[in-house]
Amino acid sequence: MGFKAAGRLEPVPAAGEPGRPTFLELFFDLVYVFALTRITARAFEDLTHHPGRAHGWAAVTGSGKTLLLLLALWALWQGTAWTTSRYDPYKLPLQSVVMTALVCSMVMGVAIPRAFSQTALMFAVAYVVAQVSRPLILSIALGPHPYRRLKVRMAVVYGTSGVFWIGGSMLSTNMQVVSWTLALAIEYVAGRAGWPVPGLGRSTISKWDIAGEHLAERYQQFFLVALGETILVAGFAYSKGPYEAGHAVAFALALATTIVLWRIYFQRAGQILGEAVAKARHPANIGRSAADTHLVMVLGLAATAVGYELIIEHPLERIPGSWLAMVLGGPALFLAGRARFEYEVFGRVSPSRWIAILVLAAVAVPLLFLPGVVATAAGVLVLAAVAVADARRARGTPPEAAATPF
Repeated sequence: MGFKAAGRLEPVPAAGEPGRPTFLELFFDLVYVFALTRITARAFEDLTHHPGRAHGWAAVTGSGKTLLLLLALWALWQGTAWTTSRYDPYKLPLQSVVMTALVCSMVMGVAIPRAFSQTALMFAVAYVVAQVSRPLILSIALGPHPYRRLKVRMAVVYGTSGVFWIGGSMLSTNMQVVSWTLALAIEYVAGRAGWPVPGLGRSTISKWDIAGEHLAERYQQFFLVALGETILVAGFAYSKGPYEAGHAVAFALALATTIVLWRIYFQRAGQILGEAVAKARHPANIGRSAADTHLVMVLGLAATAVGYELIIEHPLERIPGSWLAMVLGGPALFLAGRARFEYEVFGRVSPSRWIAILVLAAVAVPLLFLPGVVATAAGVLVLAAVAVADARRARGTPPEAAATPF
């Protein structure tokens, strides 16, 4: 998409020439590097800095609250990515949407460590401003276009959920969690149902126009952002010292894990997601499915990053079950998302994905009695086996073409 003057907004035709993500969109992604580091820092604090939180129900509730914050960040990023894939991102209204989301995401990132105490209102207001302003700006910019009604419905839904976001930030912690969970549920269900509002109707996702390859590339870029965040976490953890043998081995294993995760993602489905979207009869359907899949993989990366930090700081200690859930559960969750991703692109799933998940589950119990660095090594070996299986399947054959079932 070349530069166009600001003016009335028109949707990008689904079959039109897709554009590469703009520098503003990449700038927006940089904020999420910071925000994701705050997510992992919060999870690490829940598991280490409070007596009793490394075990039992407290670890579960702490992880649940951190997950809630990550889902809010993802919802804002995804809404912005879909918008820039449906409309010309060089138009002034779209740039205003992205800049507003950028500022609000940064504020949310700052608020994450104390989002269920001192900075709850800061987090909630930033989220609501970003989500409500986007459809409002678009509804004005679209003028009489039929999509304007959709934006009005979205603004109504986000305004309704915003009551629970902002109202919940003023309640006790438990009620805040309930209120914010309800707000996210409202938004998710409304999005899946076509943003229904009494008197204003609803829409069908299969009829939405998007630049599918643009959206596919945005998902790939967000995955790289999350992967880059795991490198930052490992680097920050090791740079604290001490630089003894156990810590050095744990750091090396963390880097090896990141490299293997990258290899598994991009061989080969990650390379040709755009091709799969282009071949799909309804690009918006595979786009929505890929959104859920990438969320699962990003959750896996976030858990893996927390595991890095825990083991780098305590490489030779026996680790509690909640820590092992991060070290092995993160890669397992990534593989589960990657299996679904493979189905979206090729219409089948390699057995190596499920075998690896079963192996990770099987070795979990004995690893509870061994040093944490051994658990990290086990995770690397299992992931490396998956990468080798992928390479052997692809060797000596033409590159596999996309065959999406959508």
